[in-house]
Amino acid sequence: MKKSLLCLLLICFYFNGINAQERFTISGTVSDIKSNETLIGVNIIFPKLKSGTITNEYGFYSITLPKGEYQIIVSHLGFNTHTETINLSQNTTKNFSLTDALESLDEVVITQNIEKLNIKAPQMSVNKLTSGTIKDIPVVLGEADIIKAITLLPGVTTAGEGASGFNVRGGAADQNLILLDEATIYNSSHLFGFFSVFNPDAIKDLRLFKGGIPARYGGRVSSVLDIYQKEGNSKSFHANGGVGLVSSRLLVEGPLKKDEGAFLLGGRSSYAHLFLPLFDIDNEAYFYDLNTKLNYKLNDRNSIYLSGYFGRDVFRIEDTFENVYGNSVLNFRWNHLFSDKLFSNLSFIYSDYYYNLKLNFVEFDWVSGIQNFNLKYDFKHYISNKLKLQYGLNSVYYRFNPGEINPTTPTSGINPFKLTDKYAFENALYLDAERKLSERLTASFGLRLSSFYRLGQDELNIYANNQAVTFNEDFQIYEKANPIGTESFKRKHVIESFYNLEPRASLAYQLNDESSIKWSYNRMTQYLHLLSNTSSPTPLDIWTPSGKYIKPQLLDQVAMGYFKNFNENRYSLEIESFYKTVKNRIDYIDGADLIANNAIEQVILNGKARAYGMEFLLRKNEGKFKGWLAYTLSKSEQQTPGRTPDELGINNGNWYNTPYDKTHDISITSSYDFNDKWKLNTNFLFQTGQPTTFPDAQYTYNGLNIPNYSGRNENRLPSYHRLDFALNYTPKPNKKSGLQSQWVFGVYNVYNRRNAASINFNRNTDTGRNEATRLSIFGIVPSVSYNFKF
Repeated sequence: MKKSLLCLLLICFYFNGINAQERFTISGTVSDIKSNETLIGVNIIFPKLKSGTITNEYGFYSITLPKGEYQIIVSHLGFNTHTETINLSQNTTKNFSLTDALESLDEVVITQNIEKLNIKAPQMSVNKLTSGTIKDIPVVLGEADIIKAITLLPGVTTAGEGASGFNVRGGAADQNLILLDEATIYNSSHLFGFFSVFNPDAIKDLRLFKGGIPARYGGRVSSVLDIYQKEGNSKSFHANGGVGLVSSRLLVEGPLKKDEGAFLLGGRSSYAHLFLPLFDIDNEAYFYDLNTKLNYKLNDRNSIYLSGYFGRDVFRIEDTFENVYGNSVLNFRWNHLFSDKLFSNLSFIYSDYYYNLKLNFVEFDWVSGIQNFNLKYDFKHYISNKLKLQYGLNSVYYRFNPGEINPTTPTSGINPFKLTDKYAFENALYLDAERKLSERLTASFGLRLSSFYRLGQDELNIYANNQAVTFNEDFQIYEKANPIGTESFKRKHVIESFYNLEPRASLAYQLNDESSIKWSYNRMTQYLHLLSNTSSPTPLDIWTPSGKYIKPQLLDQVAMGYFKNFNENRYSLEIESFYKTVKNRIDYIDGADLIANNAIEQVILNGKARAYGMEFLLRKNEGKFKGWLAYTLSKSEQQTPGRTPDELGINNGNWYNTPYDKTHDISITSSYDFNDKWKLNTNFLFQTGQPTTFPDAQYTYNGLNIPNYSGRNENRLPSYHRLDFALNYTPKPNKKSGLQSQWVFGVYNVYNRRNAASINFNRNTDTGRNEATRLSIFGIVPSVSYNFKF
């Protein structure tokens, strides 16, 4: 592997060539002038050279150019464009502070003749949303929601209202890597999917990678949702928040030491349960979370960060049932600038997902969860304006608690029972290289070597022929195999090990200054699996590692696209097609029992999946009327054939629709500024109904009507569609100091569409016949919320 990385590095330097012309490096950071908050993805443009770069995740940029005098343009969405002339005669450190476009309307915002880096860059299949955009999108009960916002983008769907997680390009929810300040979030939902765990007030930047995923990311095979929290205002103290029908939030930030360090502290909680006692209801259902971040600039070359998140959901029904679950993450980071061309980031990360269920009427307490400790060291090397490298390493130690049951009272009939803990160690080395091959052609190459070690555990079943699932030829069904023995391992022993090379490549060919075509390929490996046989994850689902009987998932994805900016960047168009396959996708035998199963290998088989489709995204970026139209045409299927010619396989070995297959997915998101005080936001969604399995016939046996079910997911729920709107009112839009406020009046599902969350078939006790019952979560839902800042 070391030879492969060395060869890739030598090739990059060979293509870089020899340039005798004297060259110098200009580098620095770009920040918000009001808060000193560094800005991600800022365009640094040199029009004379038709060249440029963008700031990284910490606001740092570096570019090497020939000696000379140049105009430099610094532009970022929502900020006034800054231009000045520099004389580059030596290596130069140049920091920029941008002003909010709303703060100084008299300044000129340059939109013409700026090189479009998004057209030239080989990165594709990436969507970015700002915190302001997310807050403008109408949502149920008026609570701004990151997960609901990204489902309005092409290629992203959910399993329906009240469903946890999200699905990307036909993938399952557990195939998405969700990062908050580089820490893994294992459950992204509050209240079983009604809200996301991310407080939009604390979010600085959000990017969703659907394909062409850089080699620095790994561990999942569908997408990467990379979220960074704000750093805090190092110039002055500020606070903002909001009060809604079901929850409120407050965020405070200020300097630890002016211009050198800052803190951020944000909290959010729902409180609808406080009103239940007024109606003589002794139940509870609420969530709360806490975001925090500290940063301090030690000197010009060193900065440290400490960020964290803690969230909990509590659901209780009188004295009979109590459910508590949530995430906890902590990350300590050290940014170091070795030189004006070499930037590094060292991170120590802890992540934990906890689940607790108490059933007092049967007197037992259930606890499960997953913990990991992560060490990351990443480097970004700006070799020249034509060659950039990113490389680093990553090591993660996992502890899986599949479940533990304890009695809650001395008289309980429940015996204490502990499922076997599992342990694993995952490592990765990676290298990404971006190389400008010509004036029109830019390429990105990446290579990731991942390894996974399933560590020893107290007890592991042994099966005949290493088959934990057997096929009963008489009944033509799969059954659990009986263990022929067990074996135990010490923690330091390796039960099973896996090694995978994960190459990545992408190309961008610029047709002209406004348009390009792009191509990407990536292979990714996923060593963790979420055990869930529902269409969307639930808090009760359990994560399990690859091992002796469960193989890691392997993805191969190819994507092609056409990208165009037109009418002076007022509009942008993205058209992409993709095809991907996944090997070793877990499938469940009929009647699989996943809860409190200490031998989960007895009910699962390794299958495969595939998805393909086309995505269309048209944006209007400027003017009183802004928004986008997104459309996806796609197919997502799964297959688990028999292991031998005598076995039927799952669904008779035929391909079947995955629960997240949506043939058509349309969303229209728009905003219109009537004036400085009033703004209207709307969105419309249409999706093909979710695949499901219905009975297709019935027969009578001993006077009972017995349903006969069709093949897996051969049927669908009715099509899903709804219209939402929100009206924003800012009483004093020109007020820039003191208390500033905003009212948001919203209506979710304007025409009261009763979308089916599920359809169940039950026997009517009066007629004795089976009948269908539709379950709908929401009809029309009005909301009002009050936002403020000072």
